[in-house]
Amino acid sequence: MEPLIAFRDVARIYGSGEAEVRALDGVDLTINKGEFVAIMGPSGSGKSTSMNIIGCLDRPTSGKYLFQGTEVQDLDQDSRALLRRHYLGFVFQGFNLLARASALENVELPLIYKGIPKAERVARAKRALEKVGLAGRENHDPSQLSGGQQQRVAIARALAGDPMVILADEPTGNLDSHRGHEIMQLLQALNRDEGITIVMVTHEEDIAAYAQRLLVFTDGKLTRDEAVKGHS
Repeated sequence: MEPLIAFRDVARIYGSGEAEVRALDGVDLTINKGEFVAIMGPSGSGKSTSMNIIGCLDRPTSGKYLFQGTEVQDLDQDSRALLRRHYLGFVFQGFNLLARASALENVELPLIYKGIPKAERVARAKRALEKVGLAGRENHDPSQLSGGQQQRVAIARALAGDPMVILADEPTGNLDSHRGHEIMQLLQALNRDEGITIVMVTHEEDIAAYAQRLLVFTDGKLTRDEAVKGHS
């Protein structure tokens, strides 16, 4: 079976000469459909660069990035934007919600960019909020929600676009441990019940334990790739 995501000898180099930084240095990896993968590594190890390439926010200096067999590094900017819009959902540490918009309006936002009609947008946004346990909170704005609830809105926003992959960058970084574990249980359930592939960057081992597989980066290289004996 063809992997959903594949890096083939991917390098990402910033600067040149004395100032050259090899953020990624000849990385090979594959992620299959339906996997839940955690990425760890110290600051500057290459984990964020990998996520940016997977998310079509950056491209390799050399090597190949394949999404469902398509060589993404060769696509033009518009095609990469379409891939991002139709196949990927993003969840960030800082929630990235519009302060003056309701939960429902925040979740609708990516659907506006897709050109989906208003009635369908609202229906899909309501369904997504229900999936993350926020039915009845549609009209609350972020200031009326706890940090954990705001992150649930952000996950609903990612879900509303019906993505194949959710890219989660330190999704529990701004939450206390109790709410952090609630968010991880939610991501685990979405992976298990909806079949969504999840790729998550974290620096916390107890959070990485929710994933099925752990990738560890060191100095731009993938140094560990192993199954996680974590939460069931």
